[in-house]
Amino acid sequence: MVCNNSPNTITFTAMKKIAVIYILGVAMFFGCNNNPSPGNNPGITTSATGIINYAVTAYLPHDTNSFTEGFLVHDGLLYEATGHSPDNDLPQTRSLFGVVDTKTGKINVKAEIDKVKYFGEGISFLNNRLYQLTLSPKVGFVYDTAGFKKLSEFTFPGKEGWGLTTDEKNLIMSDGTGTLYYLDPLTLQTAKSLNVLNDGIAADSLNELEYINGYIYANVWLTNNIIKIEPGTGNVVGTLNLSALAAEAKNKYPGSQEMNGIAYDAKSDKIYITGKMWPTIYQVQFAH
Repeated sequence: MVCNNSPNTITFTAMKKIAVIYILGVAMFFGCNNNPSPGNNPGITTSATGIINYAVTAYLPHDTNSFTEGFLVHDGLLYEATGHSPDNDLPQTRSLFGVVDTKTGKINVKAEIDKVKYFGEGISFLNNRLYQLTLSPKVGFVYDTAGFKKLSEFTFPGKEGWGLTTDEKNLIMSDGTGTLYYLDPLTLQTAKSLNVLNDGIAADSLNELEYINGYIYANVWLTNNIIKIEPGTGNVVGTLNLSALAAEAKNKYPGSQEMNGIAYDAKSDKIYITGKMWPTIYQVQFAH
């Protein structure tokens, strides 16, 4: 719809700008509204709540069979990892990862694991390796990046395997709690942990992760929020409320589930948002 003739690049032949979407629900909740006027660039408000305003700048298709657990851009290609519903109430879902065809939203599968044994979770690239988490039994997989051959398996800390990202030194993983774990990519042992605090209160249900310009962004499970985390302190310094996108996805495809996907292309400075079984991937703009 907005991509060029190559399914494996994230460039667009036509970009349809739309007005800034104001996060009215969150603003009303906190009793204030400091959103900029429509002509201004979106960014973090100066209010104490740290509301991050955003604009949708493009739409890409997304496969409604994809139960999104990992989402990232690597070498200009959009990768997605998916899981299989553990209750088997969504038999069409699979535990795999691959490159998203931006013309169709379908995934060009690079590797698939046994969905009876494993529920696929987050992925991350680091040092010519791809790392994949599973929900349980707390097994991770390491692949080469040439042909995505499985090289080894590892275990990891925390409650379960959820989200995964990298600061280019360590892997950073979530386990569904408010604690993030830094893993040494060579030993895959815990280098340190980070307790995330939102206004001094322990965070919870941190899910899919993305590292953007020195900050960790985390989807909060079963909400429409993405929080911005300062790695040095663990403090939440901003919140994106994407209820409008979740509602639009649900309206387009009633089977859409919770938001769970944020990917950043550092070279093009583009950010992509989606959710489990959403019909759309949204390219968004916000100050970061």
